[in-house]
Amino acid sequence: MTDRPKLVLASASPRRHALLEQAGCAPDALLPTDIDETPRRGEAARTLVQRLAKEKIEAALVTLKSRSDLAGAYIVSADTVVACTGRVLPKAETLADAEACLRLLSGRSHTVMTGVAVANPQGTIRTRLVETRLRFKHLSLDEINAYLDSGEWRGKAGGYAIQGLAGVFALRLVGSYTNVVGLPLYETVSLLEGAGFPVRGTWRENL
Repeated sequence: MTDRPKLVLASASPRRHALLEQAGCAPDALLPTDIDETPRRGEAARTLVQRLAKEKIEAALVTLKSRSDLAGAYIVSADTVVACTGRVLPKAETLADAEACLRLLSGRSHTVMTGVAVANPQGTIRTRLVETRLRFKHLSLDEINAYLDSGEWRGKAGGYAIQGLAGVFALRLVGSYTNVVGLPLYETVSLLEGAGFPVRGTWRENL
């Protein structure tokens, strides 16, 4: 087996961890970062997600300086938002948040945007913006209440998780499905390969 560089995911998200595993790039370590995710005045959603993804990488790079076990590692980070009718929806932390999001999304189109960032061992950072368009069916009050009762909305951008029960709400999806889950795999793998990470080599190791 050929040794490969280590890969760090600057996130505690189990969805992003699972997606990297799906791509054959299971991270060697998780380094969740604590940054201020408040949008700046007048900041567009597209700019916000790319800025936050880069800031997460920068914070992780600082932590790596004290981690000799992760020397020479590559880092992946991402930030995802849901935008509808010109508004960036919150990550639902309360029942009221989730209900407001679902009522707004009902019968409407919205956009899921993810900023992805990758840093090579030299600290060079590359970023990519990925957008997916979705349209939800009209949601009845019973459907909204049943989804709220499920608890799947907790901590989710826009108050839903497409990979769960909310998958039945989507009438149309144009773009990357994995982007809506939280990490667009095609673009992430492309960034890793462009930075020099041996993605295909990790596949061979698992044969």
